[in-house]
Amino acid sequence: MSETTAPPELDSWDIRILQCLTRDGRMSWRDLAEEIGLSLTPTIRRVRQLEAAGLITGYFARLDERALAGKMSVFVSVTLERQQREALDRFEAQVAQLPEIMSGFLMSGGSDFLLRCVVRDLDHYRELLERLTQIEGVAHVQSSFALKTFINRPAPLISESRIRRAR
Repeated sequence: MSETTAPPELDSWDIRILQCLTRDGRMSWRDLAEEIGLSLTPTIRRVRQLEAAGLITGYFARLDERALAGKMSVFVSVTLERQQREALDRFEAQVAQLPEIMSGFLMSGGSDFLLRCVVRDLDHYRELLERLTQIEGVAHVQSSFALKTFINRPAPLISESRIRRAR
């Protein structure tokens, strides 16, 4: 689904399906149908429609980030010397190779990029910072350490305004 296309309206069945699959993407068709209160065939048809509409883009295991990567989340704002397309592309490509980078965003405003990094400790972050500042064209880096995670959703919440009557 492209960013300019308005997402389809969802009914209460669709929302229940999305909520169930967000909690457990591995649940069987039968368990899903039973949990939402719909028979098997319409449940499968609705899931396929949600996939075709681009609202379900895949299924994955949610891994324990703290156990596998580190306990410290760091948000790093990066400003480049130049904001030309080739410099932006080069930075994105090089940062994508760093396993500590969990997500990256091209930004408007004071910095060019915002990176969410996960590291084991301050020494690990210092090593990452050295690698980041060695990337050609990096002019300025500013770091903010997360003290606590209080929201970490696996998917966006679905607003009630998106519900329409059942098909």
